[in-house]
Amino acid sequence: MGKLTLYGIDGSPPVRSVLLTLKALGLDFEYKIVNLMEGEHLKPEFLKINPLHTVPALDDNGFYVTDSHAINSYLVSKYGKDDSLYPKDLQKKAIVDQRLHYDSSVVTTLARSILRPLLWENNSEIAQTKIDALDAVYKNLNLFLETGDYLAGNNLTIADFHIAAVLVGLVVFLEVDSTKYPKLADWLERVKELPYYEEANGAPGAQIVALIKSKNFTIV
Repeated sequence: MGKLTLYGIDGSPPVRSVLLTLKALGLDFEYKIVNLMEGEHLKPEFLKINPLHTVPALDDNGFYVTDSHAINSYLVSKYGKDDSLYPKDLQKKAIVDQRLHYDSSVVTTLARSILRPLLWENNSEIAQTKIDALDAVYKNLNLFLETGDYLAGNNLTIADFHIAAVLVGLVVFLEVDSTKYPKLADWLERVKELPYYEEANGAPGAQIVALIKSKNFTIV
């Protein structure tokens, strides 16, 4: 196996989803922090890796992959001892892909709409409509879990890693009500029990949680 290098920053949910995947696969890798505040993602050396200047970015012995969804499916497909995290069976894969697209088009889009004004524009007021949309996300995730212990069925997949990573920050704004969404609440605890969860998502995610709380936001 060639050298794997992940470029990212702990506060990023997409980066943490890749950390979860790398740890689940038991892969050795180098983790290089890209300081976005200092513009390291805009420097020529990083633009050679990812012209779109986003993190995460993966260097697999000179082959560059960007976008966390592409990175995670690539890692499992190339390095997985089996295909459980990203199935080859077309029907099972389609379900995982649907969850991944739901993450990118709905969950992560909503997270950005909440976090960008708060963290980058110092706008501490969050519209109630966004919190209502977050509640709808919880409802849908709980619905996905009707079919098994994990978001795409009975097996842990990279879809679980993506959602687990983004929810770290979102639950600060709206906790998961175990009475309304018991399956989602149980799933959160189940994922947290993974032996690599704390290192890959818990501890790194605590940084963004602290930053969010420091903004003293209000819901209007």
